[in-house]
Amino acid sequence: MALPSGYLILVLHAHLPFVRHVEYEDSLEERWLFQAMTECYLPLLECLRRLAGENVKFALTVSLSPTLLEMLDDDLMKSRYKRHLHILHDLSCKEVRRLRGSPEARAAEMYKKRFERAYELYTRELGEDLPAAFMRLYESGSVELMTSSATHAYLPLLMQDESIVTQIRTGIRAFERRFGFTPKGFWLPECAYSPEIEPHLAGSGVQYFILETHGVLCANPRPHYGFHAPVLTPLGLAAFGRDVECGKQVWSADEGYPGDGAYREFHRDIAYDLPVEYLGKAIPGGVRTPTGLKYYRVTDRRSEHKEPYDPDAAAARAKIHAANFVFWRNKEAEYWGSVLGKPPVMTAPYDAELFGHWWYEGPLWIEEVLRLTADPAAGVRSVTPSLYLGKHPPAQVVAPAASSWGYKGYSEVWLGHQNDWIYRHLHACQEAMAEASVKHAGARGISARVLNQALRELLLAQSSDWPFIITSGTVPDYARKRLVLHIGRFQALMGQLNSGQIDETYLHELEEKDNIFPFLDFRSFTRSPQEEPELALAGEGTLV
Repeated sequence: MALPSGYLILVLHAHLPFVRHVEYEDSLEERWLFQAMTECYLPLLECLRRLAGENVKFALTVSLSPTLLEMLDDDLMKSRYKRHLHILHDLSCKEVRRLRGSPEARAAEMYKKRFERAYELYTRELGEDLPAAFMRLYESGSVELMTSSATHAYLPLLMQDESIVTQIRTGIRAFERRFGFTPKGFWLPECAYSPEIEPHLAGSGVQYFILETHGVLCANPRPHYGFHAPVLTPLGLAAFGRDVECGKQVWSADEGYPGDGAYREFHRDIAYDLPVEYLGKAIPGGVRTPTGLKYYRVTDRRSEHKEPYDPDAAAARAKIHAANFVFWRNKEAEYWGSVLGKPPVMTAPYDAELFGHWWYEGPLWIEEVLRLTADPAAGVRSVTPSLYLGKHPPAQVVAPAASSWGYKGYSEVWLGHQNDWIYRHLHACQEAMAEASVKHAGARGISARVLNQALRELLLAQSSDWPFIITSGTVPDYARKRLVLHIGRFQALMGQLNSGQIDETYLHELEEKDNIFPFLDFRSFTRSPQEEPELALAGEGTLV
């Protein structure tokens, strides 16, 4: 078989914060999960299972965050998701009747069938177990699975070894318990890298991670192949740099495919057009929140005028754009192959929720890209990081630069004037947890339960989602509330432990509400037991 002209590493990072709210009958934030399941995860699995059924030899890498896995496995969330599908199906049936004979009728019928198919796929075919479906694709050799930090903490800002180690190892442990093996890859939340993180990754058995473009390009020394080949870090980990063009063609607001006029308009939802009484249970508490039923296409991004959505035309456009994406990857491979003297690697990491939720036709685009890059005659072939490293281990050692894929490439989103107040409280809690884990190392019974729950609250407070939401301004009050809640609960538990007056009713209530990571042991909140040697670089990336 001819050597490919280049390699495409397509990585989808699936993540949502822990938004399980047992205290409410119907939570708006839980709908973030339900929308992602209906519009992204289930359609993606449908596409991947179809490719597998056709014996297409595709390669895709999927990162499943620990908080997402915990919610997907939670019985309460499963039950509420099925209720959610029933509510939306009932609404879609009303819409089919209301819109009969109108230009929006085809889209209404599409949604009705989509909800019926989602329920059928989720309950009967997948047994309400999405992680197991991904595991079967892993076992077939088509999908590589990665993990991330426990609660998607922005690791460079934790500023404490114990916290970084616990976030990394808890994420790996959650993955191991769910899938039965240790992942080779680790998704750095927000692709945020700083040198102090690396020893803890290496000490936890991680083999590779993904970096933002300038994290590789600004490495010391400069990499011979830029971001078109993985590099080796001083501690022996492989780092893949994000390909600029792959990102631009999908993410760019001006140039990206999702802005095409044929695609579904994300922002126009019937929740904002129809009477509250008509929408009923689809908008809990009468709060207008997206239902997912959207009948218009982008048309023109610069205009508020929107034409009716045509599902068939949009699906056809997704195939055209997939072919265009692969065409440009071949051009990129042709050029850089001639410059570098070897087939280049094009690493394309994306948030999974872009495909299906934000970009409704995204899963179809993914399917077609994978289909095209599985063809031996295509030139560029899709591979996973592990497959590539097995055949082409990196040789050049470099020290990557501190970086993230956030706005301006560093930490501004997670540490700015709107959210900088968070960190003095987080760091104080981290110090208190470190002290307590040593002081009470022999704790048993209810004291151990208090310490375990305190660690859960700390991990939940460390989530990168809260400072991100505050900066982005989407639901900042909710993010601030979650931070204050978890930090307050941590402080209350530590106060009870130190006073010797533990309120078991309060403890049990928190164990029910914040039930993430049942395996958690507070004694894990320790520094890495491995020595972390000082390493220096010289010349062409050799160790001294």
